[in-house]
Amino acid sequence: MLYDFPVNVYVPKDRVTNLHQGYGFVEFCNEEDANYIAFYSNSINRFFMSVPMTAAAVGAANTALIKDPKIQLKTFNGLRSNNCYSSTYSLLLDKRIHPFSSSSTSTSPPLIRAVSTPLKQETSVETKRSKVEIFKEQSNFIRYPLNEELLTDAPNINEAATQLIKFHGSYQQYNRDERGAKSYSFMLRTKNPCGKVSNQLYLAMDDLADQFGIGTLRLTTRQTFQLHGVVKKDLKTVMSTIIRNMGSTLGACGDLNRNVLAPAAPFVREDYLFAQQTADNIAALLTPQSGFYYDMWVDGEKFMTAEPSEVVKARNDNSHGTNFPDSAEPIYGTQFLPRKFKVAVTVPTDNSVDLLTNDIGVVVVSDDNGEPQGFNIYVGGGMGRTHRIETTFPRLAEPLGYVPKEDILYAVKAIVVTQRENGRRDDRRYSRMKYLIDSWGIEKFRSVVEQYYGKKFEPSRELPEWEFKSHLGWHEQGDGRLFCGLHVDNGRVKGTMKKTLREIIKKYNLNVRITPNQNMILCDIRPSWKRPITVALAQGGLLPTSYVDPLNITAMACPALPLCPLAITEAERGTPELLRRVRAVFEKVGLRHNESIVVRVTGCPNGCARPYMAELGLVGDGPNSYQIWLGGTPAQTSLARSFMNKVKIQELEKVFEPLFYNWRLKRKSKESFGDFTNRMGFEKLGEMVDKWEGVPKSSSRYYLKLFTDKETYEAVDAIARVENKTAHQLAMEVIRNFAASHQNGKSE
Repeated sequence: MLYDFPVNVYVPKDRVTNLHQGYGFVEFCNEEDANYIAFYSNSINRFFMSVPMTAAAVGAANTALIKDPKIQLKTFNGLRSNNCYSSTYSLLLDKRIHPFSSSSTSTSPPLIRAVSTPLKQETSVETKRSKVEIFKEQSNFIRYPLNEELLTDAPNINEAATQLIKFHGSYQQYNRDERGAKSYSFMLRTKNPCGKVSNQLYLAMDDLADQFGIGTLRLTTRQTFQLHGVVKKDLKTVMSTIIRNMGSTLGACGDLNRNVLAPAAPFVREDYLFAQQTADNIAALLTPQSGFYYDMWVDGEKFMTAEPSEVVKARNDNSHGTNFPDSAEPIYGTQFLPRKFKVAVTVPTDNSVDLLTNDIGVVVVSDDNGEPQGFNIYVGGGMGRTHRIETTFPRLAEPLGYVPKEDILYAVKAIVVTQRENGRRDDRRYSRMKYLIDSWGIEKFRSVVEQYYGKKFEPSRELPEWEFKSHLGWHEQGDGRLFCGLHVDNGRVKGTMKKTLREIIKKYNLNVRITPNQNMILCDIRPSWKRPITVALAQGGLLPTSYVDPLNITAMACPALPLCPLAITEAERGTPELLRRVRAVFEKVGLRHNESIVVRVTGCPNGCARPYMAELGLVGDGPNSYQIWLGGTPAQTSLARSFMNKVKIQELEKVFEPLFYNWRLKRKSKESFGDFTNRMGFEKLGEMVDKWEGVPKSSSRYYLKLFTDKETYEAVDAIARVENKTAHQLAMEVIRNFAASHQNGKSE
């Protein structure tokens, strides 16, 4: 017979015997009593006591344990079955309680004897774990102490809750522009696989931004919304509103799978539809199952659509030891993943998703008839790094192999479990899967994944060259309707643009998609609506792509200051002026008005705007200074490298001018700036910068004096700045358009 042991106790892994698949035995004994066994089941997070044990002894144990305040611990979350990083548990040793004594101060404290027997070989030295790992372990599946912190009157939450709320899709922030007491608020990030946003959810997010945020919406590089400025007392209202409008923030942050990317274009084509459906299925497969999100924000009420049967089957399958049996989180367990995890799915040639920057990149492979047959899989990409610590680095994903289409969920699950079981949990700086693969090598990594997959990967299929596709402008969907891709500078939807978009989306009942380049697509537009929508968009400042500077089309920036606590310097707020300066240098050295490079700016080295894939990456490296990265390519297939450190923002032209001038002068036919910098080498580029004495006067091929008086110049300049252009650029554009429409003196 088993008796219910009344409280949950944290027990070190090395004090648990016969640890297997979430079950373990803890042996309590002393000089006066026979051995007694506590049997633990992680399926219900409870201990049970085995015979021999009398009812009186149970009662005495209950009394002793309940009376001692130090034993009133929060729910214990289960023992990990086979992870050397995951099973260290705290035992209260300063006042041990004999489980069978009527007093909390027994003269013969119990000795707890146990030896773990996990599936993997353990060392005798306990593995160090980061503080966040302990927070996760003690959280009762990401509930405690966040649930208590949300009820306090303080405007902020404590350290543990700050880490846990990330799993719910939120970051605690404060306004760094303000002096004095910190003004705390929360950023909420949605989770939208493929960037899909229903009409209902878009309108709800628009309302929430005005009612509870700072009046803006931000489109992210992972196809989601960010809502800034929500105060703590409004969190539940905002979260529940998002959920009740068929949205979610679950897993948009935290140590688990983030939003799954896919091309945002709503083409009615078999490959695009299959890629987007696969992204949806992967997102569903890796969504937490323990219910902590709904418990916290909608009092346990579930708002979920039915999952495809293949997703449920793949999640529940444990034929190769991937799951925790009887656990509330069959894939994640109590510890979830060592760090954030990112997945992208796409079709051949379309690298709008920055495929190689993800932990897992998945590419649809079709036959000659366009019928999807399977997937090429890439692994080990990631952007984050730390300045001046060479052991941290950005990394491109590399080929893992090919799987038939019916196996993709099992293959993805096997990769995730390999990272779960082997990724570092002692130092979060090195916890991403890219470091595991860099340490092991791809062959060992593939071999371990194949054990969880249960099959060998086939060789990767040959694919055509990649290219970046913005999907901006008007396009036919393939079903008789149109879609319109809109450029949004730095992804910030605000002011007149925000109001205009709301009116159009509401009037025409349009669904929306967010692109991985921080832009927006209006979907399912009838051809007869094209003209009135185009006019309305222009009136709201959303001009056709032909009127947007090519530099702006491909540029990206992270939010950085004032709200991001990691930002070292400006990114989003400074990028419009920075791009104007780049364009001015282009003109100064004689580059044509339609020429462009990929510019990405981040306020810190974490790389949220993927600057390490840019032709020109600017990474915050101190107050008002940047590290300059060169060598990415327009198709985002080559990793940039660090060129210069701590370049002050006012000194950037001294670097830009010699680089752009020599690119114009020495490039090969159609050679991109990134390819040019790689061909020349950083030593020669450094010499160009060091020896630069200014642009020769004869080099500016387009020098024209367009303005004869200061007033005209200032008026044109004011208009130009609205479009992130210089007065010279705007004037030249007007002249060229006028000339093109009046060829031979006749209007077309």
